[in-house]
Amino acid sequence: MSVEFKGRREDYRLVTGQGKYTSDWSFPDEASGFFLRADRAHAKIISLDATAARAHPGVLCILTGEDVRDCAPIPPLVKYPGVGGMALRLTGRDILCRDRVRYGGEPVAFVVAITLAIAMDAAELIEVEYEDLPVVLDAEKALQPGAPLLYDNIENNLAFDYEYGDRAKTEEAFARAAHVTKLTLDAARIAGNPMEPKACVAKYDASKDMFDVYVPTQGITLMRPGLAIAAGVPEEKIRVYALDVGGGFGVRGEAYPEFVACMIAARKIGKPVRWVSTRSETILSDHHGRGAKMTGELALDADGKFIGLRIQWIVDCGAHLSGPGPFINTMAPSVHAATVYQIPALVGLHRLVLTNRTPTTAYRGAARPNVSYLMERLVEEAAGETGRDRIELRKKNLIPKKAFPYKTPTGSVYDSGDPAGLLADVLKEADWKGIEKRRKAAQKRGMLYGAACSLFIEPSGGGAAPREEAAIRFGDNGNPVLYTMSGPSGQGHETVFPEIVGRIFGVDPEKITFRASDPDGPALIGLGTIGSRSMMTHGSALSNAANTVIVKGRELASKHFEAAQADIEFSDGNYRVRGTDLSIGLLDLAKKYATGGENPLDTIDSHPMTSNFPTGAHIAEVEIDPETGVIDIVKYVAVDDAGVVLNHTLAEGQVHGGIMQGLGQVMGEICIYDETSGQMLTGSFMDYFMPRADLLPPLAIFDRPIPSPNNPLGVKGVGEAGTTGAVPTVTNAIIDALRSLGINDIVLPAAPHKVWGMINGAGR
Repeated sequence: MSVEFKGRREDYRLVTGQGKYTSDWSFPDEASGFFLRADRAHAKIISLDATAARAHPGVLCILTGEDVRDCAPIPPLVKYPGVGGMALRLTGRDILCRDRVRYGGEPVAFVVAITLAIAMDAAELIEVEYEDLPVVLDAEKALQPGAPLLYDNIENNLAFDYEYGDRAKTEEAFARAAHVTKLTLDAARIAGNPMEPKACVAKYDASKDMFDVYVPTQGITLMRPGLAIAAGVPEEKIRVYALDVGGGFGVRGEAYPEFVACMIAARKIGKPVRWVSTRSETILSDHHGRGAKMTGELALDADGKFIGLRIQWIVDCGAHLSGPGPFINTMAPSVHAATVYQIPALVGLHRLVLTNRTPTTAYRGAARPNVSYLMERLVEEAAGETGRDRIELRKKNLIPKKAFPYKTPTGSVYDSGDPAGLLADVLKEADWKGIEKRRKAAQKRGMLYGAACSLFIEPSGGGAAPREEAAIRFGDNGNPVLYTMSGPSGQGHETVFPEIVGRIFGVDPEKITFRASDPDGPALIGLGTIGSRSMMTHGSALSNAANTVIVKGRELASKHFEAAQADIEFSDGNYRVRGTDLSIGLLDLAKKYATGGENPLDTIDSHPMTSNFPTGAHIAEVEIDPETGVIDIVKYVAVDDAGVVLNHTLAEGQVHGGIMQGLGQVMGEICIYDETSGQMLTGSFMDYFMPRADLLPPLAIFDRPIPSPNNPLGVKGVGEAGTTGAVPTVTNAIIDALRSLGINDIVLPAAPHKVWGMINGAGR
């Protein structure tokens, strides 16, 4: 059940500059906006005087916090209780700061003028008097008594305590353990940095009381509710457009305050308002990813079996709670906390803490890499501490294939998988047996050599909506048009979704048009492109809709041929009357019954919001130059179970991209703040490390598919697997290379200067 395709349909349009991103939308008489941002991380706003700025020639309006004080905060997704029934302590969030700024770069005023240059000049005329307040940047320090408080009503800056698992059972397991391995790791705060900067073009039609909002988004149903809540208008009064989106990665999944400000300004001045952020603004004000300190304890019995796991995360949420952030740092990690291992007892405590930094949200992997990073580091260290072979220790504790579907200690159910098979395949493909030979060869060249293998399982799919709907409509020419609520940002949806339907219809997919999150299309229930869910939800909904079309077509063909439906057969895109040479193509049938309006073959169908659990086994080999600390990843092999692979090119592309972002986290990406002022120091590409092509080694990607029983296509998620696997795999390989010097840990990122310092400090 594997289909190969030749490239991506959208490639030519995108690589020849014919894409249409947010800043490409242009309207007559539009105005330009510019945000005045806080130049300090924590302060009271004593006064704000925009008199001179409003009088500046060419200025159309200036919004301050007082002008948007009636805007409601966008609520986080978490509704469930925490420890002792604790409710999430809501921070709220002003569209523009009114009384206080809580992180550097927070928007304070919005200037709209006839040109961007005039708006920027006018912003310099706004006088803001601040009273500086002490800053707190470290989440652990923010919890301490006497730490500066971001909100007077949130004690100790603690927004939420969330516990999962069985504490009593876990403590009993630790009490009888023969060995306990304990580690504390930092998952550094990093910037998503999509290729397309954050931007918005907002229009308001007073005659219809309607907003048209053009933004980069991973799906309009993710964006529209937040805009409606904040702007105080019904959802049906907002139409969101996102034809092309230059990268999502989680940070394009929710409404930002800047978008709402653009909407309000457009309504106030009666003109379209355009705002496009600079790269520095994007790094500073896009919600960041990761940002957690994780402690894990793994209990083993005398035979090396894992019997208990204790986990604690202290999560830096930044100054405000984003929509997805609290969820992806609490409940989401709990469903696969034990990863691919049989661990009968575990308990986890996740603490969400407020600091004077940019808010955090989901970022590629959405906490999955944190889970696998902690678990695989624990397993690697447990092997070393107990003198066991690290591969054999993993084999001893893997969930066997026959145990699937497997219920975890936290109550989630892994639908299908074969971790042992993945491990066997990756060891073979990477020639694990030849590692010591390659290590000796590297040492002869004066290099430090390391290798590591990691396994993971991660949740994909699911969502708050009850189902995912898709629609198929037929134009007057009989050709199908597909509609989903997905939000493509490079995944290849324009190629693969028509191929799914084309295969069922038996027609050339080039005759099929795909429209994602089209505000002019049918009203559909569903979510956008998040959580590696597109194929299993949008794809399955389209598959179901296509099959429903076939059934409807049989009825029409029966009418056309004046034959009984039982005598109508369908194959290779044609309906035939059994035992005769009478036939008509599906598209010809659709064209015959086209009326310029609704076609009898038009269909809306759905698929439940199911989830599944893709797995993987990755191996990395690295060489480190002890003279410079430079790390060269010389080999990377990945074997993944993404279920049925519909398009190997697209699936491998997703794995490649995920690995690259995982390598970025390991090798250099980090958001650094000045500890005294709270100012971000890595706010441009001059200072922020971005992984480049020369970082990525030749990749060997293999699949070992175990079809998911939870959707008709048998697919599983693949978009985040590369990141989830790369972070622990490459980190463990680096540490393996350094162990000969007595170095058994490293705080990421493993930048050359840091590695060089560790090498030169070893043994002193």
